[in-house]
Amino acid sequence: MSEQQPAKTPIDITLLTKPGCHLCDKARHVVHDVTARLGLTFTELNIENFPELKARHAIEIPVVLVDGEVKDFWQINPRRLEKILHQKITQNHQR
Repeated sequence: MSEQQPAKTPIDITLLTKPGCHLCDKARHVVHDVTARLGLTFTELNIENFPELKARHAIEIPVVLVDGEVKDFWQINPRRLEKILHQKITQNHQR
């Protein structure tokens, strides 16, 4: 009889962007590459459509949120993001 693995909590990765932002274009590629390598997905939100996010993050764009916490902004560092996501994956496997 096979043992069932506990359900793993998905990692919520969100990239906050806005139109006309050259750093956002770079960040999109970085986040896509890192999440794809790790078998994860991310959501991109245009802060122009979310007044609360715009008020909070307007001068920090782009912003990467992991499980609702700001983990990086402006120039997204791929190594730092990968390290953060590896830690989250490890935490989820230990639950």
